[in-house]
Amino acid sequence: MDVKPMKLKGKKIDLESGDHLVILHRDDAERMGLRSQSRVSVNKEGRNTTAVVEISESLIDKGEIGLVEKVIQDLKVTQGDELKVVQARRPESIEHIKEKLEGEELSTHGINEIIQDIVEGRLSDIELSAYVSGVYANGMSNREIKDLIHAMIDTGDRIEFDEHPVFDHHSIGGVPGNKITLLIVPIVAAAGLMIPKTSSRAISSAGGTADIFETLANVCLSVNEIKEIAEDVGGTIAWGGAVNLAPSDDMIIRAEYPLRIDPYAQVLASVLSKKKAAGAEYLVMDIPVGENTKVETIEKGRKYARDFVSLGEDIGIETRCALSYGGQPVGRAVGPAIEAKEALMALEGKDVPSSLIEKSTTLAGMVLEQGGISDGKEEAKRLLNSGEALDKMKQIIDKQGGDPEVTSDDVEIGEYSEDIRAVEEGYVDSINNHQIINIVRAAGGPHCKGAGLFLDKKKGDKVERDEVLYTIYSESKSELKKAVKAANHLKPLKVEGMILEEHPKVEKVC
Repeated sequence: MDVKPMKLKGKKIDLESGDHLVILHRDDAERMGLRSQSRVSVNKEGRNTTAVVEISESLIDKGEIGLVEKVIQDLKVTQGDELKVVQARRPESIEHIKEKLEGEELSTHGINEIIQDIVEGRLSDIELSAYVSGVYANGMSNREIKDLIHAMIDTGDRIEFDEHPVFDHHSIGGVPGNKITLLIVPIVAAAGLMIPKTSSRAISSAGGTADIFETLANVCLSVNEIKEIAEDVGGTIAWGGAVNLAPSDDMIIRAEYPLRIDPYAQVLASVLSKKKAAGAEYLVMDIPVGENTKVETIEKGRKYARDFVSLGEDIGIETRCALSYGGQPVGRAVGPAIEAKEALMALEGKDVPSSLIEKSTTLAGMVLEQGGISDGKEEAKRLLNSGEALDKMKQIIDKQGGDPEVTSDDVEIGEYSEDIRAVEEGYVDSINNHQIINIVRAAGGPHCKGAGLFLDKKKGDKVERDEVLYTIYSESKSELKKAVKAANHLKPLKVEGMILEEHPKVEKVC
C-alpha cells in the first residue's frame, strides 16, 4: 500500500551531525510508522534528499520537521518552507555491509552501492561504522580495493589538467611534526615540475598539512583555482575537503575516528582515490614506520609499499614508496603555526634539525627522478640551499592569497607558554608520538593554530636535571594549564641513565 507523504514545515536545528538527519515530533513519527534511525525522503519543489530520522518532543512542535545544515543545503530550504515527507526504503547497501561483516568478498555492484549510499547520506553513522568495522575485521582483496578506489573516484569531481605530467606526494601520517609538504612542493615546483598538492586537516593528529599551511595562505581552493594556480606557478597546497574529490573518504574517516581504527584496505583506497581524482600521474608515498605510528613494523610497511605500487599501476599512477623513520617527531616543532615557522626557517636556510632537511630532500628527490632529473636528492638540496625553493614558496603563498613577503619571524605562535623540565639526568631513550599529539591537542591544537610544542631534546640527547625537555605553547591560559597537566601525567619523553641496574643490589644506609 502506498503511503501518502505528510506536509511539514522546515525548521533549522543547530546540531552538528555527519548524517543527513531530520528530527520529527513523536506524534508525527508515530502517524508515519517511523522510529529512531528510520529513513525518510524529503522533497521541496522537485529537490529531494534521503535522511535518517531522530525523534523529539522538545526540539520541535507537531507539524514541523527539524533539519540539520546538510539537508538544508541539499533542498535549499528557508525557515518555514513546506516539505513533503514520506517513509523511504531501506538501502540495498546494508545487505552488502552485512556480507562484509560476515567475512564475504563484496561484488563490484555491492561496493558501488555502499559508496553511492555513503555519498548521498542514506546510511546512518551506525551503519557506516558497521561498514568500517567489517573492512577492519575482514579486510579486502586487491580486486575489492581496486573497485573501491574507482567507486570513490566516480562519486566525486575530478581535476583535468591541460598540462602534463602531474606529480604528487603523500604521507600516510602517524608522526607528529611532519611538515615536509611545505618543503617538498616548492622544491619540486622550482625544478619545473607540476605538483598540485591536496592535503587533509587533522583527524586525530596535532595538525594536518592544510592546518599548517593555512597559517600562511588560504587553503580553501576550488577545483578551477587548484588547476589555474598549479599550471601557473607549478604547485599548490590546498585543503582536499574544500573540493568534492572522492567525497566518501571524509565521511568514512569520520566513522573511523571514534573507533580509533584505520582499516588497511581503506587507507590504500583513501590515498589512491584522492590522488587519481586530483589528476596525479606520478606519486611518491611516505610510509613512516616505528612504535606509536600507524605502521609499527617494517614488515607491514613493506606490505603497504607493495600494494601501493601494484594498485597505483592498476589505476594509472606510477608510484614509488619510501619507508621512513617514524620513531619520533620530524624536526622539533609540533602544531600548526610552529610547524609553519620551522618549515619557513628551513626554506630560509636557517638552522633547523637535519631530520627535516634529510626527509624532505630525499622524498622531493624521488619525485624529481620520476620527472627525469638525475641525482634527484642532490638537485633537491641545491634548490633548497640556493633559495629557489623559497622563491617558489613565496609565489605559491601569493597565488593562494597570503603575504608573499612573510618570514619565519612573522609567524605568531601561542603567547602563553611553559617549559617542561627533566626531573633526572640521563639520555632521552624514547619519545611517544601519541602522547606528544595529545599534549598539543590539550593546548588547543589544531583548531587554535598557535597551540604547539617545541622539543628541546630528542631521542639520544643528553639531559641534565632541571634542563628543559620541551616547551608547550597555547593561545589561552586555561588550555595551557590543561596541556601542562597532561604533560606531567603522560611524560612523553622517557629519560634513562646509562646504568639500568646494579647487581648485586646494595642496601643504602640512611
